[in-house]
Amino acid sequence: MASPRWGRMLWITAAGAVCFVLIDWGLRDAPLLWFAALRALVAGLALLALGAAWHRPTPRGRNAWMLLAVLGLVNVTVAFAAMFAGVAGGAAGTAAVLANAQPLLILLPAWWLYGERLSIRTATALAVGFAGLVLVAVPGGGGGGAALSLLSAAAVTGGTLLSRRLGGMDVITATGWHLVIGGVVLAAVAAAVEGAPEVAWTPRFVLSLAFLALVGTAATTVAWFTEVRRSRLDTLTTWTFLTPVLGILLAAVVLGERPGGWTAAGLTAVLAAMWVALRPRWRSTAPTPTSQSPLRPHH
Repeated sequence: MASPRWGRMLWITAAGAVCFVLIDWGLRDAPLLWFAALRALVAGLALLALGAAWHRPTPRGRNAWMLLAVLGLVNVTVAFAAMFAGVAGGAAGTAAVLANAQPLLILLPAWWLYGERLSIRTATALAVGFAGLVLVAVPGGGGGGAALSLLSAAAVTGGTLLSRRLGGMDVITATGWHLVIGGVVLAAVAAAVEGAPEVAWTPRFVLSLAFLALVGTAATTVAWFTEVRRSRLDTLTTWTFLTPVLGILLAAVVLGERPGGWTAAGLTAVLAAMWVALRPRWRSTAPTPTSQSPLRPHH
């Protein structure tokens, strides 16, 4: 498997960090579940419109639609509801930390399902990185949203594992349909729990929804699913450690959330762990004549 494209991963993680701030803003003008449902539906419909304009093929077959339905329920309905509730129940920076525990959660499933063996070095680096995230999150207080943010991380992890099975489906239409399916179910849940949507369509809310749907969901999910198809899952998800780092900084600057004294140590541990986990193994500079094949780069 190839290594993730660093340029693409940088803007994916940066957009993800901005999303947590914009969720906090948008929740001032809309009910939690309806806001999450609108994010998914606007993103999904935009991708389906793009796919139709570009004449992209529609998924076919019962198995394809069953996979998209399950992916929508896990990666959208559960993940979005838990993510938005996590932000509402605690600090946005802390929610960004806990909702990005995916690198650790995906290790055993990736090995079991796809045979991606993990080196001791990478496993240790990811453990140190998550410990750094805990140092950042705990002093700030997770609030009632801590468990929900972890649930969101688990759901996104399940979505990443399932998306590897999209196979030959067109990534734009498949992403669009799973967002629409998950968004429709989420809207039904919102109607049952919150009643009719009472949304204040302020410029702040419109801007938040537009970025969350078009950039933070439609564009980033297509890019993420594209990388899932070509990259090892451990190195790919390691990049998500960068999202809470940026999220903490944005929350401090934009929302005035002041992190505790452990934050610098935690962020340093996260960045060091990312450097170790993403750094390829040194190749031997003097291979023996009897070697059958060059050393494979370590991911």
